Amino acid sequence: MSKASPADIMPLATVMARLRDPDTGCPWDIDQDFASIAPYTIEEAYEVADAIERNDIAGLRDELGDLLLQVAFHSRMAEQAGHFALQDVIDGITEKMIRRHPHVFGEGAKREDGHAQWEAIKAAERAEKEPDPSALAGVAIALPALLRAEKLQKRAARTGFDWPDMVGVIDKIAEELDEVRAAGTADEREEEVGDLIFAVVNLARHLKVDPETALRKANAKFDRRFRSMEDMAGPDFAGLSLDDKEGLWQRAKRQEKGA
Repeated sequence: MSKASPADIMPLATVMARLRDPDTGCPWDIDQDFASIAPYTIEEAYEVADAIERNDIAGLRDELGDLLLQVAFHSRMAEQAGHFALQDVIDGITEKMIRRHPHVFGEGAKREDGHAQWEAIKAAERAEKEPDPSALAGVAIALPALLRAEKLQKRAARTGFDWPDMVGVIDKIAEELDEVRAAGTADEREEEVGDLIFAVVNLARHLKVDPETALRKANAKFDRRFRSMEDMAGPDFAGLSLDDKEGLWQRAKRQEKGA
């Protein structure tokens, strides 16, 4: 197959058409549907984020290709069902970006008004296609929980339902901690821990910290320090007392901070 010209991804659509051909295609690809492919789509999006976090530019190129394949896969299935094709997806997002950036593509608009215009246009688009009048309409249920919590909070904040500063959020976190301590059943503990996490996401939002990124970095830090503890202790790590392990943890922290 000839190499695609710059910005031409239609050869990828041709590949997907071959893979999904009912007579000559790949049996695995033919058997898939939107639901079976959705987990792979989510996985590929996370692998893009992982490559970015590791500053792996070569890997990022590969992962973006894998994510683009997911777009082509879903588009081909939709085309076979008579809904839309990959070109429709490309045309749709192109038109949407132009429509949502009148401060760039329009005349007379100010660039500093861009964000406000973006939000207003998005709201108008939602009102046109969604019968749900709620300010929370369109926040996908399938989003990762941290991301959905943040989006719900941002939508609510636009209506004025928000703390004026982070002091109220910190007080709310303290309140939720008390409720976790007071929870008596497994169901109550689950509910209160969920409320606590939701409140922490609210704090991150007020501090302009992305909670998903912050937690990924905390995970990476724990991974580094725990592995350092294992290296220092050797094969006997599991048999050490908790006090000894805590000592290794503090030592790993000091080493990481260069102390």
